[in-house]
Amino acid sequence: MKPFAMLAICGVVLAASRILMAETPLETVLARTRPLTHPLGKRLGLCVWAALDVPGTNEQIAKTLKSLHARGIAACATWRPGKRFEASLAQALRIAAAQKRLGMRVNINANACTYRLFDGSEATAHVDADGKRFFDTSSAGKVKLGCPFAVRHRYAALAEQLEQFVRAYKAKALPIDLVFADWEIDGPIEWNEGWAAARRCTRCRRHVPDIDKFAACQKAFRQVRCEVTRTCYVEPVLKHFPKALIGNYGVYPNDGWRYWYDYFERVPEPKAVGARTDGRGVYRPWPRDEFKLSGYTFAMPVLYTRHDIWTWHDWPSDDYRWFYALLLQASSVGKHTPAGVPIISFVNYTSCCKPRGRDDPVTPMSATAYRELLWHALLRGHDAFFLWCPARDVAAEIGPLHAVFAKSLAHADFLDKGTPVSFDIPTAPGPVVSGLKLGDRVLVRRTDFTDTADPVVLRVGKARLEVPRLDGRLRVFTLGD
Repeated sequence: MKPFAMLAICGVVLAASRILMAETPLETVLARTRPLTHPLGKRLGLCVWAALDVPGTNEQIAKTLKSLHARGIAACATWRPGKRFEASLAQALRIAAAQKRLGMRVNINANACTYRLFDGSEATAHVDADGKRFFDTSSAGKVKLGCPFAVRHRYAALAEQLEQFVRAYKAKALPIDLVFADWEIDGPIEWNEGWAAARRCTRCRRHVPDIDKFAACQKAFRQVRCEVTRTCYVEPVLKHFPKALIGNYGVYPNDGWRYWYDYFERVPEPKAVGARTDGRGVYRPWPRDEFKLSGYTFAMPVLYTRHDIWTWHDWPSDDYRWFYALLLQASSVGKHTPAGVPIISFVNYTSCCKPRGRDDPVTPMSATAYRELLWHALLRGHDAFFLWCPARDVAAEIGPLHAVFAKSLAHADFLDKGTPVSFDIPTAPGPVVSGLKLGDRVLVRRTDFTDTADPVVLRVGKARLEVPRLDGRLRVFTLGD
């Protein structure tokens, strides 16, 4: 054999061996984390997109589930309707049976069951003054978004995508404890060109006479979204499993504003929609009743380092540019979510999602600041986290997240029963203080973005609490001391 031929064969073999040796995202999660040193107890586990589905035989599934559970990580089975229904159901049932046998929660990713409300059919289209049908294709993936008032005939088919799985679990006497979805780009969307399309549509004008006012359009669109999710997603689960936790990406109690943008969202007319500015940031008005009208039983806020956030302010602290906007979001949810409703926050800090055509650089959020953000979210009422990130980022993402989650379990009494004492956020880099009060004790964390050593004074009821600089440490104060 000629030398170059031998080299070519060796190269192929080497490439193949590297592929075989490459870690899967699930293997990366297990390799980069360690078993908990404090018990998980009844607290919700950490969710990780890379651990959504556990492959293998029944024995392999059970082994992997035990390894994940030892680390406080909750595995989720994915439901896939359509052509993949049978295989998807079979695997999901195997995972659920193992979770039940091992005394674990049964968690479901039902995202694929929530799409196809707008199926591109002419019946779902907007209709202009000339009777011509048209769609809004300004959303992600050029999805054909039509008229919100022409989709009710689609409800039954959409609900059946999910109900067929629910019936199968019921028939097998398997529980369903938690269900989540990521229903975002389907359904009525008032952003991008959604409002403009509604103003062109004669049907929208009949249903919403004051459609020229953005608030009226948003209210009508969001009410339809709530009706769709409640009818086709929430109620089919709760009818059979009334104690299940069920939620959706980006839907949560709030203070009437949204402090972040999804990757496909933009506001063509900021003044007309009533947006308000903070530096170069544009915060959007948001319906405060969306969570309640949807019928969800847990909140799913989003704490992602979207590219533009860093550009909103010119502060010398790069980390605070990220931290400020993300804590505004976390605080809004923590402050307005009723007691007893869990908050499971989607998190990601390495994938900045730079928009296409943008070449302006940003300084990434540091792992240290990210850990501090997670602590402050927990001390402002959040219960658990859900890590989404591309497979290439799993190794970088899982470490800081799991470290905070694991350490937080040492304070499960405060996290389970404590009440947040502060939602204050400095409007420029400075000390940030959060805490949970339990009886006469307060678990506090202070994070500084300047060199100041001055104490921060908190009012906790009638008590006055001076919090010194803590430099990344938690401290328990006793009121009255």
